[in-house]
Amino acid sequence: MSEPIFKSIFGECWDDLPAVMKKHYANTPFSSDVTKTSGLMKVEGSKIWSLLSPFARLFGLLVPFTGNNIPVTVAFRSAPENNHFVFDRIFQFPDKKPYQFYSTLHPIGKSEVIEVMKLGIGWKCEFKWDGSKVLLLHKGYCLKLFGKFIPLPIGFLFGKGYAEEKAIDDDHFHMMMEVVHPWWGKILGYSGTFKMLNGNTI
Repeated sequence: MSEPIFKSIFGECWDDLPAVMKKHYANTPFSSDVTKTSGLMKVEGSKIWSLLSPFARLFGLLVPFTGNNIPVTVAFRSAPENNHFVFDRIFQFPDKKPYQFYSTLHPIGKSEVIEVMKLGIGWKCEFKWDGSKVLLLHKGYCLKLFGKFIPLPIGFLFGKGYAEEKAIDDDHFHMMMEVVHPWWGKILGYSGTFKMLNGNTI
């Protein structure tokens, strides 16, 4: 239980990860670990996203607003009762109240996790280290209901997600995320550079 949650997810690639990624994913299961990072992000959306964003906000999916150089802080949290990995994000958009985007990653075996958002909607993805960056590869959507994950065929509406993280040095990393629809192309994207505020290399 003293090893990081993500050590088993990255498997034999864990030892190859840069120091900043090991700090990023240092939280251990069944603990009260908290690791923090902060940075500036660019959030951009298409006209299609402007139509979908009210639903995204209602269901707690992704970030409904857009802007440049948005200050963001993220707390990565563990809990004593489980092996989940929580993302607690606070976006400081100008002239708006701080916007919290909260989600919980559930390891489901091997390199796959399900990121569960508000109302139980989840994004299933695979974490992969390709030798230069961490990739988050789309595996579908689901609904968490009574502790079970039920496949949710909403890709036709929201498209497919993709994300990657690349080390800059021992304390900084760059990340990007995008949602691409098969008909409408890229409908949402955000990117930024973050600094780890605490955490020890494992």
